Amino acid sequence: MANLYEQMQDEIEPVDLRFAEDEIEAQVDHLTDFIRDRVDAMDTDGAEIALSGGIDSTATAYLAVEALGADDVHGILLPKEVNEDENMSDAERVAEELGIDYDVIGIDSIMERVLDQGDAETDNASEDEWEGRYVGNTSARVRMTLIYLVANRENRLVLGTGNRAELATGYVTKYGDGGVDCNPLGNLYKQQVRQVAAHMGVPESIVQKTPTGGMVDYETDEEELGLDYDTLDAVLAFYVDGNLPASVVARLADTTVDRVEHVETLHEESAHKRTPPETPEPLF
Repeated sequence: MANLYEQMQDEIEPVDLRFAEDEIEAQVDHLTDFIRDRVDAMDTDGAEIALSGGIDSTATAYLAVEALGADDVHGILLPKEVNEDENMSDAERVAEELGIDYDVIGIDSIMERVLDQGDAETDNASEDEWEGRYVGNTSARVRMTLIYLVANRENRLVLGTGNRAELATGYVTKYGDGGVDCNPLGNLYKQQVRQVAAHMGVPESIVQKTPTGGMVDYETDEEELGLDYDTLDAVLAFYVDGNLPASVVARLADTTVDRVEHVETLHEESAHKRTPPETPEPLF
């Protein structure tokens, strides 16, 4: 397939954060070396990846196979009712295209039992809060538990699929999809993930697919985040990572100061998700 640089040169708005052609090769080598090094350092027999059919998990799977070989990569699909059949089909196609073994474990019945035991709905939460905070987060934590069950059984390292934009804004569940052994894509903006994926031959339909969280019945990631990924990438690069004034970033990113400050709030309020649990300073 065509390289993403050729596919989307006129489509990236407002700011192009992708690597140059010589840089993308070095980036792929760097990421595959990282995966290989982490598997060796943890003395595991390979990698475990939760496959959703989306760009991030697909890019991670391609990198893992490049780093380790198909025999040392295992996929797990963890669908629930809100997941579209198309996404699960894409996840299976990715596994089959890469030649990796995979398991499918539906989580709806497990979720029903967990939520019944917790009796959380009795706290008068609004419908949105119930779906987002309780159902969404619990779904992610159930998935994490099952991923580690399989990974531990097979002595595999759990590869996370979170990218820089998601981690920086807290678009990840603590001890859920954030509960992993390492995040190969953690330093890449969403644009760069798409570029890496396209460079490695991920099908265009997945590269260009609109991201969805798959935890609750929301339409897209961007609806939950409050802005599109390309704008989010730009604000993070210039404001959170680059420390430019909000008014300058708003002009560069073709957005509003309110949106820039919204991203800052997401970043600040999610700091606890990017740090280990705190302990008090020792007295002695």
